[in-house]
Amino acid sequence: MALVLSQEALKTEQAQSLTPDELGFLLMPFMHSESKKIHQTAIGLFDQPGLELYLDYEKRHKKIIDRFGRYPHRNTILKRVSSEEEQEFLTEPGSSF
Repeated sequence: MALVLSQEALKTEQAQSLTPDELGFLLMPFMHSESKKIHQTAIGLFDQPGLELYLDYEKRHKKIIDRFGRYPHRNTILKRVSSEEEQEFLTEPGSSF
């Protein structure tokens, strides 16, 4: 739902007047999606002046989605079974944000 609201908000004139931090916040649902297609879009949306830190985080999130197709951090709460590779990943330093 948050992603749809963010997508719709980006179509408004008000979106053009947001500060970088406001825009970064508006784009968070893109970053937290488990869709590879949404992350392809997100890279372009975050690639703007003032959003460099957000872009770095988006790239890190996208790398996880590209690797696993989902966020392994969510597996327990969503009652998904983690693969061995996901379990190993979750023990690595810096694997969570």
